[in-house]
Amino acid sequence: MFEQKTSNEVIASLNSDAEKGLSSIEAKARLEKYGPNKLQEKKKKSWIRIFFEQMNNPMIFVLFAAIAVMIGVSIYETVKEGFDFLGVGDWPDIVIVLAVILLNSVIGTIQEVKAQTSLEALKKLSSPESLVIRDGKRIKVKSFELVPGDIVVLEEGDTIGADLRLIESINLKANESSLTGESVPVEKNANITFSDQVALGDQCNMAFMSTPVSYGRGKGIVVGTAMNTEIGKIAKALDEEEETLTPLQKALEVLGKILGILTLVIVVAVLAVDIIWIFVHGNGSQIEAWIDSVLGAIALAVAAIPEGLAAVVTIVLSIGVQRMVKANAVVRKLPSVETLGAVSVVCSDKTGTLTQNKMTVVESYVDDNYFVSDDFTNTNENKDLRFLAKGMSLCSNATVDEGEFGDPTEICLVALANRFDMHKKDLEKDSPRVDELPFDSVRKMMSTKHQLDNGNIMYTKGALDSILAHATKIRINGEVRPINKDDIKKIYDANTYFSDKALRVLALSYKENVDKIEEDDLIFVGLVAMIDPARPEAKPAVETFKGAGITTVMITGDHIDTAFAIAKELGIAERKEQCIMGKDIDKLSFEELKEKAKDLRVFARVSPENKVSIVKAFQANGNICAMTGDGVNDAPSLKASDIGIAMGITGTDVAKSSADVVLTDDNFASIEKAVEEGRSIYANIKKTVLFLLSSNIAEVLAMFIVICIGFPSPFIAIHLLWINLITDSLPAIALGMDPKDPNAMKEKPRDAKESLFAHGGYLTTIGYGAVITISVLIAYLSGFWVNGIYSYSDIVNVASNSPILLQARTMAFVALAFSEIFHMVGMSNQNRSFIHVFKNKNYMMLIAAIVAIALQLAVIEIPFMRDVFSTSDLTVTEWLITAAMCITPLIVHEIVVLIKFIIKKTKKN
Repeated sequence: MFEQKTSNEVIASLNSDAEKGLSSIEAKARLEKYGPNKLQEKKKKSWIRIFFEQMNNPMIFVLFAAIAVMIGVSIYETVKEGFDFLGVGDWPDIVIVLAVILLNSVIGTIQEVKAQTSLEALKKLSSPESLVIRDGKRIKVKSFELVPGDIVVLEEGDTIGADLRLIESINLKANESSLTGESVPVEKNANITFSDQVALGDQCNMAFMSTPVSYGRGKGIVVGTAMNTEIGKIAKALDEEEETLTPLQKALEVLGKILGILTLVIVVAVLAVDIIWIFVHGNGSQIEAWIDSVLGAIALAVAAIPEGLAAVVTIVLSIGVQRMVKANAVVRKLPSVETLGAVSVVCSDKTGTLTQNKMTVVESYVDDNYFVSDDFTNTNENKDLRFLAKGMSLCSNATVDEGEFGDPTEICLVALANRFDMHKKDLEKDSPRVDELPFDSVRKMMSTKHQLDNGNIMYTKGALDSILAHATKIRINGEVRPINKDDIKKIYDANTYFSDKALRVLALSYKENVDKIEEDDLIFVGLVAMIDPARPEAKPAVETFKGAGITTVMITGDHIDTAFAIAKELGIAERKEQCIMGKDIDKLSFEELKEKAKDLRVFARVSPENKVSIVKAFQANGNICAMTGDGVNDAPSLKASDIGIAMGITGTDVAKSSADVVLTDDNFASIEKAVEEGRSIYANIKKTVLFLLSSNIAEVLAMFIVICIGFPSPFIAIHLLWINLITDSLPAIALGMDPKDPNAMKEKPRDAKESLFAHGGYLTTIGYGAVITISVLIAYLSGFWVNGIYSYSDIVNVASNSPILLQARTMAFVALAFSEIFHMVGMSNQNRSFIHVFKNKNYMMLIAAIVAIALQLAVIEIPFMRDVFSTSDLTVTEWLITAAMCITPLIVHEIVVLIKFIIKKTKKN
C-alpha cells in the first residue's frame, strides 16, 4: 500500500536539519557517495564506427567482391602490358564503384551524427546554481553539487536544481508545463501528505528539477538527484529507446537483401554457363577467355545492383524536405519524410498544439445573464459587464500591452479588459493601486485597493466559494442590494454550467470606501469562465484526417474534464468512456492497454512513462504512430513513436532534439499538410524505385540471355555503372519532383508492411524491364546485322576487340540509356497518357531528359570519352534503329493506358 512521508519524516530519514541544513563535510561525503547531480548517458558510437556501419549491406558486400576481382584482373593486365595503368585494366570502373560506396557512407554518417543531440539538450536544462542552507548559512552552490538531504531555498524566478520534497511553501507556484503538460503554473503546498499514489502533475508537495518557480517562495529538501529525478527518468528512457527503422528503410533493407542474394545466384549461374561455353569452344587454356568470363560476371553483378538507388532516394527525400518547409515542417531526420505518409494514428499533445496555449475568457455571468466571447467588444455598453472586466484587470499583476508578463490566468483577465478598450495602464492612471493583499492557497482570494477621485475601492477576485462566503450584497444592473438564496442558487447554477464545459471559473467582488483591506461584507459582481481554447484550424484538420483514415488521439497532462471538452469540440472523442487517466493506465497490463487503445481517444493526467506505453500500444495494433509534443516529458514518447513531431516555438530543446520533424508554427493543421506531402513523396519514391529496378532488370536479362546463348557480352561494367549512376539517376530524380496528388488525403493510409511492389509494382517493374530488354537485344543484334553478320557462329566468334562488337555494344548501350528517358515520361503517371504529364509543369523532367541525352552523346562522340567507355561512332542507319527501340517503352505505356481506359469504361456501363 502506498504511504508518503511527512516533510519532517523525510528530513529525519535523510539525516538533515531544516534550519541548519547539512554540514559542508557531510555534503562533500554525500557528493562522493551519490555522485554529481548530472544526467548520465551511454557512450555514443564514434563517427568512424557509424561510417563503417553504413556499409553493412548485402549489395555493398557484392560490390566489394566485384572490386576485389576487378583489382586482381586489372593488376594482371597492367603488369602484362608493362604497367600501363591508363591503357588497360578496369581502374576507372574500380574508382567509380568505390566513390559510390564512399558517397553513400558519408551521407549516412552525416545524418546519424546530426541526430545524436537529445541528451545534450537535456543537460542544458539543469539550473547552474542553487541557494542552499549549509552549516546554518545560506550559500549558492553549483546545482551539480546538490546532494540528497540538502535544504534548497526557492525564490520567484529560480530554476529548481533537483527533485525536492517541500518543507515550506508561501504562495509557491511552479511552471511544470514542460514536464507534465499542465497549461497553468501549479500551486504548491508543503503541508499536504498523500495516502494514495497520485499523478506527477498532482504532486503539489514536490518540486521538480528543471522547472522554474513562477510565484512565491519556499524551501525543500533534496530527495532525488541526477538520474533519480523525474527528468533523470526521462533521460534514461531516451537513452534506452532504440532507434526504429522507417517503413521505407525496412522496405529498402529487404530489397537490398533480395538483390544481394539474387545477384550472387545469377552471377554464379552465368559464370558456370560461360565456363561451359569456354570449353565448348575449345578455349579452356586461354587466360584471356577466363578473364573475359570473369569480367562478364562482374558486369552482371554491377548490372543487378542499382548503385544510384541510395543516392537518388536521398536526393528525392531532400527535395521532400524543401516541400515540407513550405508546409511549416522542418525535417531533422531524412527518412522521416516518407514515414509521415504512412501515419495511421496521430497522438497529439493538447496544450499549444490542439489549443492556443493561451488562457482566454470565453464566457461570463453578470446581471443574471450569460455573455459569450462575441459580446466582449468596445461597442458593448453593458455597464456591469464592463465593470467586471475592469475589476478583473485591476486586481491582477499581469501586463499585456508591451509583451505578456505574469501568470497566464491573470494575463487573460487583463486581455479581457483590453477587448473593451480598457487598457491596464490607462485604468491604473485613473485608479492607482495603493494597497494589496496577495493570493494565497488558504484564502483562495486576492484583493487590491485603488484610489479614486472621490474615495477608494477594493476589488477582490478568487474562487467562487471563497467570494460567496464573504459576500453580503450583489450588484444587479448597476444597483446594489442584499444577496439572497435565489441569487446564490443562480450563481452556483452558472458555475455548474461553466464547469460542465470544463471552463475554469473566477468570481469578482468589490467594496467601496475602505480604510484598509478587509475581505468581508463584499459586493458580488459576476463570474468569468476561461479555457485554453482550441485552435480554429485544428477541427478542419481532424476532419481531414478522418477522411484520410487517420485517427487523432489526445495525450495530455491536463485534467480529464478539460481534455474531453476540447476533444469533443474538435471531433476527436464523442463519449466520456473514450477517456482514461494516467493512474488507471498504471493498473493495466500492456495487453489490456493494447486492447483498450482501439477505442480510447483521450489520455489525461499521464506521465512520460504512460505516453511511451500509449504509443507502443498503438504500434502493437499495427499502426504507424506520430506523436506531437513540446515538453521534456514528451521526449521519450517522441523518440519511441514512428515519427516524432515537436513544436518549434514553444518546444523545449529536448523535445526538438528527440523529434524527427519540428513544426515552425506549432499548428496542428501543419501536421495534416505534412502528412499530405509525405504521401506524395512516398508515391514519388515508389515510382523512382520501380523505374530504376526496371532498368536493372533489363540490364540483367539482356546480359543473362546473351551470355547464355554464347554471344559476347552486350555491355562492359563501366557502361552499366554509367547508366545506373548518371543516365538513370537524372530521370529518377525528375520523377521524385512530380507534384503532389490532389487526391492524396482521400485514401486510407498504406499498410506499414506494404511492399514497394504492392498494387501492381512487380508487374510494372518486370513488364517494362522485359520491354526494355527486348529493345536492347534488338539494338545489340542489329549492330551485327547491319555489318553483314547474321549467323550464330559468326556472332559467337567475333573478337572481343572487334570494331563490329564495339558498334553492337554501343547500340545496346544507347538503346538502354535512351529507353529509360522515354520510360521516365510514362512512369510519371501510369494511368494517364504522356500528353497529360507535361501539364503538371514538372520542368525537371525536360531538363533531366536534355542533360541525360547530352551526356550519353558525349560518351559516344567525344574521342577521349569514347576511349574510356569503349564506344564508337554510329551510322545514320544504326541511329534510326536505336531510336526506334528507345521509344518502345512509351508506346507500350500508351497501349496499357488505353486498355485501362477501355476496361474502366466497360465496368461503368
